[in-house]
Amino acid sequence: MTQSLRIALAQFDFPVGDVAGNADRIIELMHEARDEYGAEVVLFPELAVSGYPPEDLLLRPGFLRQCEQALQRIATAAHGIVAVVGWPQSAGAVVYNAASVLREGTVETTYRKRELPNYAVFDERRYFDVDPDGGDCVFEVNGVKLGLVICEDLWFAEPLAGAAKAGAELVLVPNASPYERGKHAQRDALLAERSRETGVGIVYVNTVGGQDAVVFDGASVVADGDGIVHPAAVAFAEEMLVVDYDVARRSFIPMRWIDDGDESMDALAWRAVTRGIQDYCRKNGFSKVWLGLSGGIDSALVLALAVDALGAANVTAVSLPSRYTADLSNDLAVEQCRALGVKLETVPIEPAFQGLMQSLSAMFEGQAPDVTEENLQSRSRGVILMALANKFGGLLLTTGNKSEYAVGYATIYGDMCGGYAPLKDLYKTEVYGLSKWRNTVGGPR
Repeated sequence: MTQSLRIALAQFDFPVGDVAGNADRIIELMHEARDEYGAEVVLFPELAVSGYPPEDLLLRPGFLRQCEQALQRIATAAHGIVAVVGWPQSAGAVVYNAASVLREGTVETTYRKRELPNYAVFDERRYFDVDPDGGDCVFEVNGVKLGLVICEDLWFAEPLAGAAKAGAELVLVPNASPYERGKHAQRDALLAERSRETGVGIVYVNTVGGQDAVVFDGASVVADGDGIVHPAAVAFAEEMLVVDYDVARRSFIPMRWIDDGDESMDALAWRAVTRGIQDYCRKNGFSKVWLGLSGGIDSALVLALAVDALGAANVTAVSLPSRYTADLSNDLAVEQCRALGVKLETVPIEPAFQGLMQSLSAMFEGQAPDVTEENLQSRSRGVILMALANKFGGLLLTTGNKSEYAVGYATIYGDMCGGYAPLKDLYKTEVYGLSKWRNTVGGPR
């Protein structure tokens, strides 16, 4: 019996909808794992063929056919290594969140996810079905029996316990698990619990990258059969990770494993937001961004995040002073751009504001000034910023934070204008925390 098994974890980004591109990359990485690292098994993230979450693309029969054809193409290229690849499997009127074992040119077996999450950012029950006849998936590689479950299945005891009962000595878990604060500790505790319950080693690979409003952190991890969880791999970075599993000792030996140098809350949050900006721009065809810079802490933080994500040359800040803007605010905006090497444009809003007031003067006659005029200033800024982004190209970033949006301290068609809001999931307290972190220990990696 083989005493060890070499497993590669493909912690990479597989964009939603790019079926052909994802298939090409899976084949390339499969061969890399085999030829460069001598891996016998390579594990890809959940729904790597379609990207996660595919959502309404799953309602298109043509898209599902594309995914099946791509899987067959990948299987044809699977020689000299066993690949486990996630994809959406269409079976008549139903669709399954599936992962297939590919070996020597064929699809050997397919596992269908049992537990479908339907909370927070997840909406899997809308798109996927659970196979009532679906059983455990256990297959053998060089004398070692491997089990397979998918993401949410791990959070329930039965799927992994069933694989162990069916003879699995090691269980593979492909994931598409979005980043959230504190999740690493929660996940590690779960892995320790599951491995102690079953006595099997666990290989947990997670996808990485931003997809619209969510970002996946990677941070893949392995757990020995006695509940010892190894340090997580680097977060928010694409890496081919390689481990050997000692079957007799039920333990992993890292062969190519890049640990995360800083798993502090602020460091992870910073990298989550910058990766989100980076990938939103890349996947939507933007190479540069704009933002309104007031001199305040929110826009200053967005400026630093954008520079770390895209580089100073791809960021343009715009100062939009009014008659009420303090000199200090203007001075701070200049200093922030100088410190980060960002070009600063200045466009006074007074002419636009006066034009709007003149257009409304007849209807506003006899009315006392109130929040209406205050909001018109913000809306003048929004119109100017959108015009600059439209005319010169680029994505406009908004600068509001979660606390402001939660209580309505924002102006529709004003400071809410833009295509992406980097601080949308950060409370004001976190804005201060990240700003302090960036000023002291942070910066581009």
